[in-house]
Amino acid sequence: MKTKFGIKEVVAIGIGTALFIVLTNVQVPFGIIPNTALQSRVAVLTFFAAVFGPVVGGAIGLIGHALGDALFYGGIWWSWVFPDAVFGILVGLFAKKYAVKDGGFTTAKIMIFFNVVQVIANAIAWIGLAPVLDILIYAEPAEKVFIQGALAFVGNIVVAGVLGTLLAYTYSKVGGKSSSLKKED
Repeated sequence: MKTKFGIKEVVAIGIGTALFIVLTNVQVPFGIIPNTALQSRVAVLTFFAAVFGPVVGGAIGLIGHALGDALFYGGIWWSWVFPDAVFGILVGLFAKKYAVKDGGFTTAKIMIFFNVVQVIANAIAWIGLAPVLDILIYAEPAEKVFIQGALAFVGNIVVAGVLGTLLAYTYSKVGGKSSSLKKED
């Protein structure tokens, strides 16, 4: 599968990364386990990955999370940066099937597929990868990091499922009309 990568994708990485960074500090803490919260930036990552594919999703997850950590927290927590990149890649792998750019992200079947993919991608990133990297890189206690990962998983599937779906649906309605107008010209 050959993926087209050009100026639109570079611009998408820039805009998506900037939004991801700005939204880093916009969060609702769970209050149960420290450093775990609902974060709206997940919706931005999900949306850009669904529209522009795995390279854009991975880049936004990696660069956006690393810079957001550095700017807002004074250090980079790599064991949570890499899972965001992996999540962006996994969601982005199915960008053509979501048909967001083509105005096709309007049927329940596609929205259900999109949300099944984002739930699986979140599970891989936050229940699997993040806790294991926390243990391997930072020698964090297993019980703590698996609870954090589970909470991040639940929070991310809610944010991506609600806000990510709304962003993709809205963009598909507007982008689809704009694409069909260009085809008629």
